[in-house]
Amino acid sequence: MRLNRSADGPSWKSVLDGHSPLILPSAPDALTARLIERAGFPAYQIGGFALAAHMHGVPDIDLEQYGENHAKAKEIIDACSLPVLVDGDDGYGDVKNVTRTVRGYEAIGASALFIEDQQPPKRCGHMAGKRVIPAEAMVEKVRAAVAARCNPDFFIMARTDAAEPNGLADAIERGKQYLHAGADGIYVEGPTSVEELKEVGAAFKGVPLATSILEGGGKTPWRSPRSMHEFGFSMILYPTSVLFRAVRAIQEALDGLREGDAMDPERSVSLENFEDIVEMSQWAEIEDRFMGTDQGVGIVTKIKQKLTG
Repeated sequence: MRLNRSADGPSWKSVLDGHSPLILPSAPDALTARLIERAGFPAYQIGGFALAAHMHGVPDIDLEQYGENHAKAKEIIDACSLPVLVDGDDGYGDVKNVTRTVRGYEAIGASALFIEDQQPPKRCGHMAGKRVIPAEAMVEKVRAAVAARCNPDFFIMARTDAAEPNGLADAIERGKQYLHAGADGIYVEGPTSVEELKEVGAAFKGVPLATSILEGGGKTPWRSPRSMHEFGFSMILYPTSVLFRAVRAIQEALDGLREGDAMDPERSVSLENFEDIVEMSQWAEIEDRFMGTDQGVGIVTKIKQKLTG
């Protein structure tokens, strides 16, 4: 039975040391996190882009806040033992809110957290029209975040979205200030060319460095993880790679169902596969162990009887 959370596992720094570049798919729900783990990834992220869409069917434009995001993240973390990086948005306010955000996510088993320097209302990092707060104000948030953590292994990453409104030079300068304030890593959002990716990588050589690639229309060009690592990036976040494929699969399934087509077993999992993913046998063991034959037939036995007629 799964009882441990990601906080019981390796630290984010140790995962980085062992897996560079760290490829981070986004898990907007517990089932996706479980599948990421079963696919063999060493870590994952809980990102706002996919989370907003899954929870409410809305875009990532600051419509959700700490309370609902934190509650959903807890569900996801409880379902997966991998180390996880959580999107902390802008910290949901000033240094007091940042303190609460860090304490709250550390308490539910997150391994790492990033906060960004956008001015509210924040939006997806690859959208136009972003604004950023003064660098000094973000430095205060970083200092508060570092001071708020209980475990020094809880990884604090500072993200800057300044490249789009202020230019790449300002984003690089901000990243250096955030490192000086105590951030464990830097996340530069929105480089628009290979040249800009190389410039960012050169500016933060030897520093844990992240960016995101939004497949399907983002600003940052696709390059292989190996190439991104050569540029200097140790973490690459993929907010849309799983989400967009999943949406397309759902659309295709609904089209087929509407037309009366039978499900193609080559394009789906079986009942047995799905029960394995959701760990049915472990729950059946509990029922059979404590209810026994006096209370009726266990879950597994019931299902086998139904399938065999």
